[in-house]
Amino acid sequence: MKIKDAIPPLHQEGYIFVICAAAFSLLAGAAVPTVGWIGAFITIFIACFFRDPHRITPEGDDLVVSPADGTVDKIEEALAPEELEDGKTSYKRVSIFLSVFNVHVNRIPIAGTITDLHYRKGAFLNAAHDKASIDNERQTCVVKTKSGEQVVFVQIAGWIARRIICYLNEKQTVTTGERFGIIRFGSRVDIYLPKNAEINVVEGQTMVGGETVIAQLKPKKAKTTKK
Repeated sequence: MKIKDAIPPLHQEGYIFVICAAAFSLLAGAAVPTVGWIGAFITIFIACFFRDPHRITPEGDDLVVSPADGTVDKIEEALAPEELEDGKTSYKRVSIFLSVFNVHVNRIPIAGTITDLHYRKGAFLNAAHDKASIDNERQTCVVKTKSGEQVVFVQIAGWIARRIICYLNEKQTVTTGERFGIIRFGSRVDIYLPKNAEINVVEGQTMVGGETVIAQLKPKKAKTTKK
C-alpha cells in the first residue's frame, strides 16, 4: 500500500483553513521556532478535522445508514422539528454527537428525493445536551424514499461549531451514502425515522457515517377494503 493511499483526502471546505494555518506556521516559525511548531500541530489538527475518507455503503432500498460519524447520544420518540409542516408527527429520533475528533462530512441516510429544506437560526449550546435539538441553529432536510416513507435528518450546530454547510436542493434525487454537507468543529446530527422502523443501534454505539446501518424501514401495510 502506498502512503498516499493510507491518508484520507481533504474535504474542499478545509483547504482554506489548512493553507492559512500552514502559512502562519511558516511565517511565525521563522521568527519564533516554538510558535512555528505549535502552528504546525494546529495545521495537522485542522487537516485531520476536514478529512474525508472513502466509505463503503451497504446496499438495500430499506436500509438507513448513519448520516455522520460519532456516538449515539440518545434514542427516543420525538416530534418532528417544528419548522416542518408535520410538526405534530411523532418519530423515532436517533441523535448522534460528533466530537472535534470525528469526521464531520455528512452523508445521505437513505436514497430518495429531497422534499423540504429549512435553515433555522438559534443558540450554540453544547451539542451533547438534549436541548440542542430544539434550541440550536440547525439545517433540517427531508427525504421521501422510493417506498413513500419520510425520513428527516438535521445538522445541528454546537458551542464550537458555528458553520453548517448543506449542498442539497429541493426536488434533488439523492443516493444512500452520498455526501451532502459538513459541520465545522463539533456538532450533532439527528435523524427522525418512521415509528415502524426497526432500530439496529444502541445508545453509546460508535457510528461510521455512510456505513453503519441505523435502521431498516418496514414496508407500509396495504389498506384493505371491505367487500
